[in-house]
Parts: sequence; C-alpha cells; structure tokens
Amino acid sequence: MPKKAAAKTTAAKPKKKTVDPRQELLAKELKSLIPRLDSEGLAFLVEQARVHLYNMQVEELNKAAIDADEVSARAESPAKKAAGHNVPKGDNFSISGTESGSSFYLKYRNNDAMFSRDEMIRLAKIANAPGSDMEIRERLYNWFDRERSDIFAVVPLSGRADARLRTLAEMIRKNFKLRK
Repeated sequence: MPKKAAAKTTAAKPKKKTVDPRQELLAKELKSLIPRLDSEGLAFLVEQARVHLYNMQVEELNKAAIDADEVSARAESPAKKAAGHNVPKGDNFSISGTESGSSFYLKYRNNDAMFSRDEMIRLAKIANAPGSDMEIRERLYNWFDRERSDIFAVVPLSGRADARLRTLAEMIRKNFKLRK
C-alpha cells in the first residue's frame, strides 16, 4: 500500500510582538522586587500602573483628536476659511458622554480630555456646592491641580481666578444635576 503524503498545515502563526529591551529589563527588575514588597506597596504600584495606563489612553485620544482636526482643517474649502468658520469663537467648551455613560469628554476648542463617570460626579459636586463664584473656581482649579493636572494642557488656565473656570462651572451645573 502506498503511504499517504502528510498534509502540510499552513495555519498562520501569530506575529510576535516586538518588545523593547529596556521594557524587558524593567519588567524583570519589577518582578524581582515584588516578593520583597508588602501588600500596601503592591497596591500602590497597581494604582500607579492604572493611572499611567489611563494617562496613556488620554494622550492617545488627544493625539487622535488633533490629527482629526488637522485633517479636517486641510480639507476645509478656502471659501469657508475666508468666511471665518475656522476661528474658535470665545471659550468653546462642550461636554459629551459615551453611550454607556461610563466616560465623558470635555472639549475645549480643538482639545479634549476624558473623564470617568466618578470624576464627572466629583466635578458636578464642586460646581453645584454652595459658595461664591471665586470659591467654586478655586475648588475646581485645586481639584484639577491635585487629581487631573493633564487638564492644563487642554484648557490653558492662567490660575484660580481664570474666567474659563466660571464658564466651565456654569456648563457643568447646567448639564449635571445631583440627585439627593
């Protein structure tokens, strides 16, 4: 009896992800340090990793938004540019949420920042809290400075008295009501 030829399988092998040698060294060092850390130290590292991943995601979204704005600006007709449609009018703020409601985008002119649902609740509490206009601006500024300093790259705030903080607080109050 003749032997049957073995069928060759041509299944595609998954491509190996190229790993940065520096990343490999750092991962190896981190793995060697883990057994010597207590649970508090590990929790801190996990939280820092999550924050860093979140910041990387925000940077990626901001870059994509900038790229999209550049593409649309190039595609815009000369007539529209002459009519002044390309010039931002005042302090253009907007807030939009995802369909799931788990995150929100604060857009200022051609930049935006992503906020989680919990962060928007905190901002709504600050904006709706009792106090003078200046106190609310200071609280917003302090929260951004402490919790989300990346916002200063999106909205160029000159300080705690910046009028854009009043505009932002008014917009948050208008769009986010707190339940009791």
